[in-house]
Amino acid sequence: MPAPIVVAAVDVQLARQHWEDGVRRVERARSDPAAYARLSAQVELVVVELRRRVGLTFTLAELARAYDHAERWARDVLYDARDDDDAAPVEAATVADAAFHRYARHASDYTP
Repeated sequence: MPAPIVVAAVDVQLARQHWEDGVRRVERARSDPAAYARLSAQVELVVVELRRRVGLTFTLAELARAYDHAERWARDVLYDARDDDDAAPVEAATVADAAFHRYARHASDYTP
């Protein structure tokens, strides 16, 4: 029975690495205030969707499981929120990663 616990721990660790990379990619956009503002607003949209999908009480392992198909639904959320004349690219993977990183802080077993 220990194998699933080890696999879950590895999955969480790998997911957290992806989430931290997403935050770094968003932070690199700070040199372009318009891009940074757009990405930050998109992260917030995905956080709202995470709250709806995952709830307020969860573990990091549960959040990592929700991450499996997050890029797909995050892309849908971001496209649905776009203005018709918005030509900026949607960076769903980056935005989802950064949103998961932010939301992970609310996990019952979160440690920095």
